[in-house]
Amino acid sequence: MSTSELTRAIRTYLDHLSVERGLAANTLSSYRRDLRRYAGHLDQEGIDRLDGVSESTVSDFLVRLREGDAEHPPLGAASAARTVVAVRGFHKFAVRDGLTTNDPAASVRPPTPAKRLPKALPLSDVEAILEAAGAAGTPLAARDRALLEVLYGTGARISEAVGLDVDDLDLEEGTVLLRGKGSKERLVPVGSYAVEAVQTYLTRARPGLVAQGRGTPAVFLNSRGGRLSRQSAWAVLAKAADRAGVTRDVSPHTLRHSFATHLIDGGADVRVVQELLGHASVTTTQVYTLVTVDNLREVFATAHPRARA
Repeated sequence: MSTSELTRAIRTYLDHLSVERGLAANTLSSYRRDLRRYAGHLDQEGIDRLDGVSESTVSDFLVRLREGDAEHPPLGAASAARTVVAVRGFHKFAVRDGLTTNDPAASVRPPTPAKRLPKALPLSDVEAILEAAGAAGTPLAARDRALLEVLYGTGARISEAVGLDVDDLDLEEGTVLLRGKGSKERLVPVGSYAVEAVQTYLTRARPGLVAQGRGTPAVFLNSRGGRLSRQSAWAVLAKAADRAGVTRDVSPHTLRHSFATHLIDGGADVRVVQELLGHASVTTTQVYTLVTVDNLREVFATAHPRARA
């Protein structure tokens, strides 16, 4: 297989991911970048056929990722792992599609990133931020309070929250339809505080904002009547945290982490939290159980008479 044929094979794989697997645009962009770098590695090694790729070729590529080169800085374990996953997926697809009989990447394991515990806010900080968001009593303040209540009340990603349309809300049933990664939809419950904040915003504030624009189905609008952007939503949270006197770094993802951590701490089953967060694998969600274990360990260390050194 020549280099041009290799390029076509990669393009075919990316088309497969886009059309048949429905991967999100950002994920596809990452795969495209990773496989372009891999193709460059094969070219440097003088390999122009898929059958010419060996396990050591893929392993050497992983080493280069971690060490870096003149054109690329060294990659951390998480970034290198993502790239290796892209390469493994490509070779597996090539075998399944009949482009080759050899899968040289099957035994090359991605590096394991160090487990990082999610940063969750204490409930008191979350409540202070929510109160601060709506304190001004203006239409934009009503929007801000509703937005942050939805983020914390559903565990939504920031892109899912700003992507909400009015028809995605069923406030009588207390549910919200979220569209996650790869256009996957999930129906999640939303609590009474968020329902009340959203109802207040929809009836008292959103009509005035709609009048500033050309009409849009978006739930959360900017001052010009258009859909609120992710950057603006991020700024809403930053300002509310500042007004609330919460000094640690707070992002929309912090509210998502807090949502999950508070559920686990409250006794929720990890698989229920997985469904609410829209995680494809329960393994992704299980990191939140580590937070609970840490909390238990701290309580044990301070409360048990035989735990102290």
